[in-house]
Amino acid sequence: MEIWDLHCHLNGVPGETPEARLGKLLEYADHMGITRMCVFMGMEFNYDPLPEKLREDNDAVLRAVRAYPDRAFGFVYLNPKHTQASLDELNRCVRDGPMVGVKLWVAQHCNAPELDPIIARAAELKALIFQHTWIKITGNLPGESTPMDLAELATRHPEAMLVCGHTGADWEVGVRAIRPHKNVYADLAGGDPAAGFTETAVRELGAERVLYGSDAGGRSFASQLAKVHGADISTRAKEMIFSGNLKRLLRPILRKKGVKV
Repeated sequence: MEIWDLHCHLNGVPGETPEARLGKLLEYADHMGITRMCVFMGMEFNYDPLPEKLREDNDAVLRAVRAYPDRAFGFVYLNPKHTQASLDELNRCVRDGPMVGVKLWVAQHCNAPELDPIIARAAELKALIFQHTWIKITGNLPGESTPMDLAELATRHPEAMLVCGHTGADWEVGVRAIRPHKNVYADLAGGDPAAGFTETAVRELGAERVLYGSDAGGRSFASQLAKVHGADISTRAKEMIFSGNLKRLLRPILRKKGVKV
């Protein structure tokens, strides 16, 4: 099966430059049969980046994907606390650059009004929006979103294509939270390869709303691939999860950029 990895980082991978780190990540990916990947967030993680740090992180990803244009797609990292700077980065990296999606992390809860202009602009550009979500027993980080927050955002922006990063990690809760919102997709990445995650997502959402991702270099490709390879679902569903769904979601923006998939 062709495999596209929705969720990859340059962080946690050996190398002194963005190009070297993506090259090493692709070396690992080649051993696992992964043909393309989406990359975001720069060389190291920053919870609440200032505009200049956002630009630095996005420049690193731009360098990496330009070195491997046939293997990697970039998502622009944004901080909604700096709305205008985020809009400027969105235009620079997606409208005027090669990036095809948006990455939002933990600086601001995603149901906050500051996100509205960012989500609306991303939808205009046909960019896929990846929002990290988590549900921690010990309590989330101050700005860390839950799948319930994302469901609220999805209600305000039905035209946007939203990915529920990690499906909240507590995926039984996360799947239920996003189920009514047809524009929200479940990300399988991160966490241990627990039995039942993929089967539950397919049963409750439909295979067309489930996306394979790894969270490499924070997680191994093998442990995350196992969530799909080992799932008790049809071969057709696995094909959709591994690449078909992501291709469908990215096709409009890739077509605008003259990229055939």
